[in-house]
Amino acid sequence: MITTLQRYFGMRFLVTLLAVLFGVFALIILLDYVEQMRRMADVPNVSALTVANISLFRVPQIAERILPFCVLIGAMSCFLGLSRRLELVVSRAAGMSAWQFTAPAIVVALGIGIIATTVYNPIAAVLQEKAKRMEAEVSGNNTEGLQATVNGFWVSQRSDNGQSIINAAGSREQGVVLSKVSAFVFDQSNHFIERVESNSAVLQSGQWRLEDARVYAPGSPPVERPFYLLATNLTPEQVRETFSTPETVPFWQLPYYIEMAERAGLGAAAYRLQYQKLLSRPFMLAAMVLLAAAFSLRFFRMGGVQKMVLGGVASGFALYIMSKLTDDLSKAALLTPMIAAWMPAVVGAMTGFVALLYQEDG
Repeated sequence: MITTLQRYFGMRFLVTLLAVLFGVFALIILLDYVEQMRRMADVPNVSALTVANISLFRVPQIAERILPFCVLIGAMSCFLGLSRRLELVVSRAAGMSAWQFTAPAIVVALGIGIIATTVYNPIAAVLQEKAKRMEAEVSGNNTEGLQATVNGFWVSQRSDNGQSIINAAGSREQGVVLSKVSAFVFDQSNHFIERVESNSAVLQSGQWRLEDARVYAPGSPPVERPFYLLATNLTPEQVRETFSTPETVPFWQLPYYIEMAERAGLGAAAYRLQYQKLLSRPFMLAAMVLLAAAFSLRFFRMGGVQKMVLGGVASGFALYIMSKLTDDLSKAALLTPMIAAWMPAVVGAMTGFVALLYQEDG
């Protein structure tokens, strides 16, 4: 009987969670679609279907960030629904404890977290990159990529021909394709030679290919060229480390990025933090279930439902603030990436566990 009840509770939580995810996903699509329509209002010959496709590809990564809150809301809705229909009362009368009908939800949350890390995250990263590419094609420029500073990206590189400094307004494909490029070329003695302006640049083997280039040399009129080859010693891995953000790298590629960044002598702390956060995601979702159970297992007819819901939402928000704080401390080298990623999950789980233990067992 207990096994049947636990399977029933697990299915109820799964159905409720999927309903919450579907509703949040639809809401995000609607809001993002309206925002994209506003941004592309001045772009000619853009169909509503194209804008909808861009929004559809952008939304998975946005929804991934609020997945813990969806689990929290889904768990609270499930437990409150079971309490309202007196199913939890009947289960307690049948000999089940709160831990027994909370365990199925925790198992489901762990499974959802594993799927979100190993399957959903790589798909969301690929779709996000595709959305950027479609948006660049529609708008006629590539400035919708990652913005490193107000003036775009700055990269200093050296080759056998000398040194050069590249400025780009945007990037796609994690930095391999740049847009609105300005290159300042120097010789081996660091004397300025020329400046090259281009609409786009593509990293090839040992060189940047600048398309539709205009070359400005001191004392000479500008020269138009169909392309300009700028020598570089940068590899695609080094460029991706410079231009890409950890959120745009799929889960299965993060170890490779970390290894290549360390070989190149570049900082890999941000990638380590993202990797550890993805590893801790299943346990973070389980912690959200424990927090929801601590605020939702009270007998429904005793009242105070609004306070319980508000307390659960507040605890989830406090956990989110803690997560952002630990991320900032990790980026400032004040916490190791592992501690920064796992601390919110551990603190949330312990808080929910202690609160539930106090309620059930005194």
